[in-house]
Amino acid sequence: MPNNPEKILVVYASRHGATESCAKRIHAALGENAVLHNLADAVKVSIQEYDFVILGGSIHAGTIQKKVRQFLRQQFIAMMQKKVALFLCCMEEGDKAAEQFKKAFPEPLIKKAVAIGLLGGVFDFEKMNMFESFLVKKIAKVDKSVSKLSEENLQRFIEEIKN
Repeated sequence: MPNNPEKILVVYASRHGATESCAKRIHAALGENAVLHNLADAVKVSIQEYDFVILGGSIHAGTIQKKVRQFLRQQFIAMMQKKVALFLCCMEEGDKAAEQFKKAFPEPLIKKAVAIGLLGGVFDFEKMNMFESFLVKKIAKVDKSVSKLSEENLQRFIEEIKN
């Protein structure tokens, strides 16, 4: 991190907790100048007072959460004026994960980002409703909870942010 402390916002949306867990770990690694904000909170966040915005979400039924899409629509112009990092939690790997990332975030923001994280994902049947668990079993052909979160990718993302 630079000598002059940047004001950092880690903002995210999480449905079943995997993205929240990653966001909290990123926030903790950045120290006292970082603020954590869940887009599910009733309080709206303004990015104007921050130098660096780290935005994360996860993929459900092939798309990123509505809260992240709304945030991007509302804050896109302001984000283009900031230092930005983006991360995504999803169960796909390799080219499929990269394709989901490209669909989740606007191309100009991806090109501007100082760090990009594909952190893996989790199917947690304990946190899914009946419909979600039915779809996961049917489409992904997974019938028990599984985690593909990548500690290595998370640590690499944090290091890229810090540099």
